[in-house]
Amino acid sequence: MKHFNIQPVNKALCPAIADKIDNLNKPKGSLGRLESLAMQICLIQQTLTPSLTHPCHLLLGGDHGIEREGVSVSPREVTWQQMINFTRGGGGVNMFCRQHGFDLTIVDVGVDYDLTPYPAILDRKIAQGTQNFLDRPAMTESEFDRAIQIGSDLVDDCLQKGCRILSIGEMGIANTSPSSIWLHLYSGIPLEQCIGAGAGLDSEGIRHKYEVLSMAVANYQANYPHYSPLAYFGGFEMVAAIGAMCRAAEQHLIILIDGFIMTACALAACQLYPQVKDYMIFTHCGDESGHRLMLQFLHAEPLLQLGLRLGEGTGALCAFPIIDSAVRMVNEMNNFENANITKYF
Repeated sequence: MKHFNIQPVNKALCPAIADKIDNLNKPKGSLGRLESLAMQICLIQQTLTPSLTHPCHLLLGGDHGIEREGVSVSPREVTWQQMINFTRGGGGVNMFCRQHGFDLTIVDVGVDYDLTPYPAILDRKIAQGTQNFLDRPAMTESEFDRAIQIGSDLVDDCLQKGCRILSIGEMGIANTSPSSIWLHLYSGIPLEQCIGAGAGLDSEGIRHKYEVLSMAVANYQANYPHYSPLAYFGGFEMVAAIGAMCRAAEQHLIILIDGFIMTACALAACQLYPQVKDYMIFTHCGDESGHRLMLQFLHAEPLLQLGLRLGEGTGALCAFPIIDSAVRMVNEMNNFENANITKYF
């Protein structure tokens, strides 16, 4: 697999950043989470004057073999139908990218449909979806390596545009299933607690999903114990997201982490490179039952809790104005000395 040279953020600037924030013309600590966000962003960029130039959003699409087992209320054709919808500007991700000025890149990493007639979709297809991990690995090790490289290369494209902040979303029916399994395997949380309704399963559907995923995990542990769970269970769009996160951290970009699927990818990236977490801002806690458990395991405090479960990176995009406010605070607020205001704390 491609190696990333990800360094933990250098905290030597902490005293200078804290001094600047504490001397803005406000009571010390009165802007709460914005102050800690500003500290994190300044450390990521190693500057007292951070910027959010050319925000980019990667929308990665891929299908999953496990969908054939009825673990999702939505059929797999929804993946390609939504990918085409995104090219027409009609998705939630389109709306929020327009609202917040994000450069949207739509990428086919492994959708089970020919999307080449749609030039607005970047063709990086590895295969027509993954294999069914109920009884075999979802992807080969070489496919896994290729997906990591694709994600890394996409970030390089963003860097060439001047990007300093990156968000990532996904479109892949049934991708809550590998997310739940990754959470279970990496955290030790019982699998049943890691599984939720996905796009809208009822209680019987959730029970069926649990039974299928339990069998898949048992087969993996019995027959493929040395196979990476990232490749064995993951989707092409998810592994590409991991590669993107690692490359973004390597290049000191701010990484906005979306909902359950992208938090699972963040969890996976942190298994490979624990220091990647320094560059991540966890934007919201969604309705999928395992999401809160995953955030707790990562010791991550989300910015929002709006009951979101759309995916596509929409929660990350919704949180962008808060991050923008933190940067504006540290760059635009006056300090006590310049404002001729007596410190009142």
